[in-house]
Amino acid sequence: MNKRTLFYVAFFVLLSVGFMYAMTRFIPGFGDVKMPVLSYVQPFRFLDQNGKEFSQRDVEGKVYVAEYFFTTCTGICPKMNNNMKQVFDKYKGDAGFMILSHSVDPETDSVGRMRVYADSLGVNGGNWHFLTGRKDSLYYAARVSYLLDDPENNNEKIEDQFIHTQFFALVDKTGRVRRIYDGLKSEEVEALIKDIPELLEEPAATGPRFTNSLFNNNPQ
Repeated sequence: MNKRTLFYVAFFVLLSVGFMYAMTRFIPGFGDVKMPVLSYVQPFRFLDQNGKEFSQRDVEGKVYVAEYFFTTCTGICPKMNNNMKQVFDKYKGDAGFMILSHSVDPETDSVGRMRVYADSLGVNGGNWHFLTGRKDSLYYAARVSYLLDDPENNNEKIEDQFIHTQFFALVDKTGRVRRIYDGLKSEEVEALIKDIPELLEEPAATGPRFTNSLFNNNPQ
Protein backbone atom coordinates (compact mmCIF):
# COMPACT_ATOMS: atom_id res chain seq x y z
CA MET A 1 0.00 0.00 0.00
CA ASN A 2 1.58 3.31 -1.10
CA LYS A 3 1.70 6.53 0.90
CA ARG A 4 -1.15 8.16 -1.02
CA THR A 5 -3.47 5.22 -0.34
CA LEU A 6 -2.50 5.22 3.35
CA PHE A 7 -3.22 8.96 3.48
CA TYR A 8 -6.72 8.53 2.04
CA VAL A 9 -7.50 5.60 4.34
CA ALA A 10 -6.38 7.58 7.38
CA PHE A 11 -8.28 10.64 6.19
CA PHE A 12 -11.59 8.78 5.81
CA VAL A 13 -11.14 6.98 9.14
CA LEU A 14 -10.62 10.31 10.89
CA LEU A 15 -13.56 11.82 9.00
CA SER A 16 -15.83 8.94 10.07
CA VAL A 17 -14.74 9.21 13.70
CA GLY A 18 -15.33 12.95 13.64
CA PHE A 19 -18.77 12.52 12.11
CA MET A 20 -19.83 9.95 14.71
CA TYR A 21 -18.54 12.19 17.51
CA ALA A 22 -20.47 15.17 16.18
CA MET A 23 -23.65 13.11 15.84
CA THR A 24 -23.44 11.87 19.43
CA ARG A 25 -22.84 15.41 20.68
CA PHE A 26 -25.57 17.22 18.76
CA ILE A 27 -28.31 14.59 18.24
CA PRO A 28 -29.71 13.39 21.57
CA GLY A 29 -29.76 9.62 21.84
CA PHE A 30 -27.74 9.01 18.65
CA GLY A 31 -25.04 7.13 20.52
CA ASP A 32 -27.42 5.08 22.65
CA VAL A 33 -27.48 1.77 20.83
CA LYS A 34 -29.58 -0.09 23.37
CA MET A 35 -32.11 2.65 24.05
CA PRO A 36 -32.11 5.35 21.38
CA VAL A 37 -34.45 8.33 21.58
CA LEU A 38 -37.73 7.41 19.88
CA SER A 39 -39.76 10.56 20.54
CA TYR A 40 -40.17 13.55 22.85
CA VAL A 41 -43.13 13.82 25.22
CA GLN A 42 -45.40 16.79 24.56
CA PRO A 43 -46.66 18.93 27.47
CA PHE A 44 -49.79 17.46 29.04
CA ARG A 45 -52.28 18.12 31.83
CA PHE A 46 -54.63 15.51 33.32
CA LEU A 47 -56.17 14.58 36.68
CA ASP A 48 -54.90 11.70 38.80
CA GLN A 49 -56.95 9.25 40.87
CA ASN A 50 -57.01 11.70 43.78
CA GLY A 51 -58.35 14.59 41.70
CA LYS A 52 -54.98 16.34 41.65
CA GLU A 53 -53.84 18.08 38.48
CA PHE A 54 -50.94 16.14 36.99
CA SER A 55 -48.70 17.52 34.24
CA GLN A 56 -45.28 17.08 32.68
CA ARG A 57 -43.87 19.15 35.52
CA ASP A 58 -44.62 16.29 37.91
CA VAL A 59 -42.35 13.93 36.00
CA GLU A 60 -39.49 16.27 35.12
CA GLY A 61 -36.26 14.68 36.25
CA LYS A 62 -37.94 11.31 36.78
CA VAL A 63 -37.96 8.06 34.87
CA TYR A 64 -41.44 6.71 34.18
CA VAL A 65 -43.47 4.12 32.32
CA ALA A 66 -46.63 5.14 30.44
CA GLU A 67 -49.49 2.84 29.50
CA TYR A 68 -53.14 3.03 28.38
CA PHE A 69 -56.06 0.99 29.74
CA PHE A 70 -59.68 1.30 30.88
CA THR A 71 -61.23 0.22 34.17
CA THR A 72 -64.05 -1.86 32.64
CA CYS A 73 -61.68 -3.85 30.43
CA THR A 74 -61.91 -7.60 30.95
CA GLY A 75 -59.51 -8.51 28.17
CA ILE A 76 -55.87 -7.51 28.09
CA CYS A 77 -55.93 -4.77 30.74
CA PRO A 78 -55.98 -6.99 33.86
CA LYS A 79 -52.96 -8.94 32.63
CA MET A 80 -51.16 -5.75 31.62
CA ASN A 81 -51.65 -4.19 35.03
CA ASN A 82 -50.74 -7.38 36.87
CA ASN A 83 -47.49 -7.26 34.91
CA MET A 84 -47.12 -3.56 35.61
CA LYS A 85 -47.53 -4.30 39.31
CA GLN A 86 -44.30 -6.30 39.11
CA VAL A 87 -42.61 -3.11 37.94
CA PHE A 88 -44.31 -1.13 40.71
CA ASP A 89 -43.31 -3.63 43.41
CA LYS A 90 -39.69 -3.44 42.26
CA TYR A 91 -39.44 0.37 42.21
CA LYS A 92 -42.21 1.62 44.51
CA GLY A 93 -39.61 2.89 46.96
CA ASP A 94 -37.62 4.85 44.38
CA ALA A 95 -38.49 8.55 44.41
CA GLY A 96 -37.02 8.95 40.93
CA PHE A 97 -39.50 6.58 39.29
CA MET A 98 -43.22 6.73 38.39
CA ILE A 99 -45.89 4.83 36.47
CA LEU A 100 -48.56 6.72 34.51
CA SER A 101 -51.67 4.75 33.53
CA HIS A 102 -53.89 6.75 31.19
CA SER A 103 -57.56 6.01 30.56
CA VAL A 104 -58.74 5.40 27.01
CA ASP A 105 -62.35 5.75 28.19
CA PRO A 106 -62.44 8.97 30.23
CA GLU A 107 -66.23 9.26 29.98
CA THR A 108 -66.45 6.16 32.17
CA ASP A 109 -63.16 6.46 34.03
CA SER A 110 -63.86 9.36 36.38
CA VAL A 111 -61.45 10.39 39.10
CA GLY A 112 -63.44 8.36 41.61
CA ARG A 113 -63.47 5.26 39.43
CA MET A 114 -59.73 5.52 38.88
CA ARG A 115 -59.22 5.77 42.65
CA VAL A 116 -61.27 2.62 43.22
CA TYR A 117 -59.24 0.85 40.54
CA ALA A 118 -55.94 1.92 42.14
CA ASP A 119 -57.24 0.71 45.51
CA SER A 120 -58.16 -2.65 43.99
CA LEU A 121 -54.54 -3.10 42.92
CA GLY A 122 -53.27 -1.97 46.30
CA VAL A 123 -51.16 0.79 44.77
CA ASN A 124 -52.98 3.99 45.71
CA GLY A 125 -50.77 6.48 47.53
CA GLY A 126 -47.60 5.32 45.80
CA ASN A 127 -45.77 6.46 42.70
CA TRP A 128 -48.34 4.91 40.35
CA HIS A 129 -50.70 7.55 38.95
CA PHE A 130 -53.96 6.81 37.13
CA LEU A 131 -54.78 9.66 34.79
CA THR A 132 -58.01 10.80 33.19
CA GLY A 133 -59.05 13.91 31.30
CA ARG A 134 -60.13 14.99 27.84
CA LYS A 135 -60.26 12.13 25.38
CA ASP A 136 -58.59 14.06 22.57
CA SER A 137 -55.69 15.06 24.85
CA LEU A 138 -55.25 11.52 26.16
CA TYR A 139 -55.25 10.07 22.64
CA TYR A 140 -52.90 12.74 21.34
CA ALA A 141 -50.40 11.84 24.05
CA ALA A 142 -50.71 8.12 23.27
CA ARG A 143 -49.99 8.63 19.60
CA VAL A 144 -47.68 11.62 19.35
CA SER A 145 -45.78 11.50 22.63
CA TYR A 146 -45.59 7.80 23.50
CA LEU A 147 -45.96 6.18 20.06
CA LEU A 148 -48.45 3.65 21.45
CA ASP A 149 -50.87 4.01 18.54
CA ASP A 150 -50.74 5.20 14.94
CA PRO A 151 -50.80 9.04 14.83
CA GLU A 152 -52.78 8.82 11.58
CA ASN A 153 -55.75 7.69 13.67
CA ASN A 154 -56.00 11.26 14.95
CA ASN A 155 -57.66 12.10 11.66
CA GLU A 156 -60.80 10.19 12.64
CA LYS A 157 -63.61 11.80 14.64
CA ILE A 158 -62.66 11.63 18.30
CA GLU A 159 -66.04 10.11 19.25
CA ASP A 160 -65.36 7.21 16.86
CA GLN A 161 -61.87 6.49 18.18
CA PHE A 162 -60.83 3.83 20.66
CA ILE A 163 -57.30 2.84 21.60
CA HIS A 164 -56.68 -0.69 22.85
CA THR A 165 -52.95 -1.22 23.15
CA GLN A 166 -50.85 -3.56 25.28
CA PHE A 167 -47.63 -1.58 24.93
CA PHE A 168 -45.66 0.28 27.60
CA ALA A 169 -43.40 3.28 26.91
CA LEU A 170 -40.27 3.89 28.99
CA VAL A 171 -39.48 7.61 29.36
CA ASP A 172 -36.24 9.10 30.67
CA LYS A 173 -35.59 12.06 32.97
CA THR A 174 -35.72 14.52 30.09
CA GLY A 175 -39.08 13.37 28.74
CA ARG A 176 -37.72 11.24 25.92
CA VAL A 177 -39.29 7.90 25.02
CA ARG A 178 -36.44 5.42 24.94
CA ARG A 179 -38.08 2.04 24.44
CA ILE A 180 -41.46 0.36 23.85
CA TYR A 181 -42.38 -2.98 25.48
CA ASP A 182 -45.18 -5.48 24.99
CA GLY A 183 -46.93 -5.47 28.37
CA LEU A 184 -48.43 -8.92 27.79
CA LYS A 185 -45.09 -10.69 27.38
CA SER A 186 -43.30 -11.65 30.58
CA GLU A 187 -39.87 -11.51 28.94
CA GLU A 188 -40.47 -7.92 27.82
CA VAL A 189 -41.71 -6.90 31.26
CA GLU A 190 -38.54 -8.44 32.70
CA ALA A 191 -36.51 -6.45 30.16
CA LEU A 192 -38.32 -3.28 31.26
CA ILE A 193 -37.49 -3.99 34.90
CA LYS A 194 -33.83 -4.45 33.95
CA ASP A 195 -33.70 -1.32 31.78
CA ILE A 196 -35.10 1.10 34.36
CA PRO A 197 -31.92 1.30 36.51
CA GLU A 198 -29.93 2.34 33.44
CA LEU A 199 -32.12 5.40 32.99
CA LEU A 200 -32.22 6.10 36.74
CA GLU A 201 -28.42 6.30 36.71
CA GLU A 202 -28.30 8.30 33.49
CA PRO A 203 -27.99 12.08 33.98
CA ALA A 204 -30.77 14.23 32.58
CA ALA A 205 -29.76 15.40 29.13
CA THR A 206 -29.36 19.06 28.31
CA GLY A 207 -31.51 20.58 25.61
CA PRO A 208 -35.26 20.49 24.96
CA ARG A 209 -37.45 19.00 27.66
CA PHE A 210 -40.89 17.55 27.00
CA THR A 211 -41.05 19.00 23.52
CA ASN A 212 -40.35 17.95 19.99
CA SER A 213 -37.19 18.90 18.14
CA LEU A 214 -35.77 19.04 14.64
CA PHE A 215 -34.51 15.46 14.93
CA ASN A 216 -37.64 13.99 16.48
CA ASN A 217 -39.91 11.76 14.40
CA ASN A 218 -42.99 13.66 15.58
CA PRO A 219 -42.48 17.31 14.64
CA GLN A 220 -45.42 19.65 15.09
